[in-house]
Amino acid sequence: MNLRDYIRDVPDFPKPGILFRDITPLLASPGAFQASIDEFAQRYEGQAIDCIVAAESRGFIFAAPLALRLQAAFIPIRKPRKLPGEVISYSYDLEYGSDTLEIHSDALREGQRVLVLDDLLATGGTVAACVRLLENFSVEIVECAFCIHLVELEGERRLLPHSVFSLVQY
Repeated sequence: MNLRDYIRDVPDFPKPGILFRDITPLLASPGAFQASIDEFAQRYEGQAIDCIVAAESRGFIFAAPLALRLQAAFIPIRKPRKLPGEVISYSYDLEYGSDTLEIHSDALREGQRVLVLDDLLATGGTVAACVRLLENFSVEIVECAFCIHLVELEGERRLLPHSVFSLVQY
């Protein structure tokens, strides 16, 4: 199945000059959504993934079913004040401002093998922030994975030395 057929181009969203890659048609197709989870699972089955970490909110869409498929824990990274209890925060700059992400301080254990998953890799800011949060734990990041990778924006550079995998590249 060609997943690209299920990704809609939306010009001038969220602002003029941006071509938004919309995954909602993929999610609306049970076959395409299943195929995306199957492709991720095929890559990571047998790699002893302990946890899948994803940032709010579209990363959750892919991470939760993949975690179930791999029999791995799903660890959410959320916006401020969304997680109860003690958290670790990381603030970072975006092209249009700044943001903060948080993870529970007891979310991971030393030595766990972690997959970082998100819907899209553009400039890499959000997933780079996730990686920085994970530096607070003694875990091994297996890879950073995405449904879509906007190659021309070179977001993978911000994720070095971690490898990047994506289902669809533009």
